[in-house]
Amino acid sequence: MTNAANAGSQSNARGIAGVLFAGTVWGTTGTAATFAPDVSAAAIGAAAMGIGGLGQALLALRGMAHARAQLWQHRGLLLLGALAVMIYPLAFYGAMRLAGVTIGTVVTIGTAPLFAALIEYVMERSKLTLRWTVGALSGVAGMVLICLAEGSSHGAVGGSSVPLGVALGLLGGFTYALYSWTARAVMLRGVRSSVVMGATFGLGGVMLMPVLIVTGGPLLASWGNAAVGLYMAFVPMFLGYICFGYGLSRVRASTATTLTLIEPVVAAVLAVVIVGERLPALGWTGVGLVVMCLLVLTMPMGHRAQTVPPIPSK
Repeated sequence: MTNAANAGSQSNARGIAGVLFAGTVWGTTGTAATFAPDVSAAAIGAAAMGIGGLGQALLALRGMAHARAQLWQHRGLLLLGALAVMIYPLAFYGAMRLAGVTIGTVVTIGTAPLFAALIEYVMERSKLTLRWTVGALSGVAGMVLICLAEGSSHGAVGGSSVPLGVALGLLGGFTYALYSWTARAVMLRGVRSSVVMGATFGLGGVMLMPVLIVTGGPLLASWGNAAVGLYMAFVPMFLGYICFGYGLSRVRASTATTLTLIEPVVAAVLAVVIVGERLPALGWTGVGLVVMCLLVLTMPMGHRAQTVPPIPSK
């Protein structure tokens, strides 16, 4: 029993590390997008998630071919997840463009754990643990403080319509939670995580190609714009989602989306250091609350604590 518990704990720790790495590189996307101001949010989102998704599909192509019968059996969940993958980047980058980098990121990522928990409750009748509740409340409170600090200091930088941006952020948070849940649901049915992520994001990437064709012209207008598009596609989206899929095979979707609350913290810090935004003391208090959330969720649990059994990841 002790060896099994230790193995489960180590697997859980590796899953947490994968999700935290993904959240960290995702936190760079808002700052990266500021280096291509003449490229629309739709083009940035379609390039990042579309090209990155197709890259994941190519990487998992052999596994997908071997598991085609399983994938077809779970086609409903995969299609739902792919639709969420298509909508998410358009909503997320639209929220950042309309409400500002910090507010758009905060609303999207800050609401995802709540949507994830709601989806798990409705679909699985799962109960929320005290540990998750404390961590999530701390993280969401931190997100609210960062958002309030950003708005009170100088408004939404680059934002032209905060209410619409917030609405898109809520849509982004829901779709992020939805494709996280559908991916894990298929993994729990015995399909390897790399295959599930390749199929989900590959289908989503195909759906985003028409958007990229229509809006992506400015990405080719300069080397700088092209570099931003390639970085977004292959680092945060391709590499980040490979690590996120690895993490999803080892921790619950609600825990994974809560751990990615590190993303707005990274985004806020980069906005201060690189973009030149100022974050008042209230915002740094929010950063501290998010860090506390991450500590609550990642600190080792007692020997009697239950761990999530790992799902095959290759």
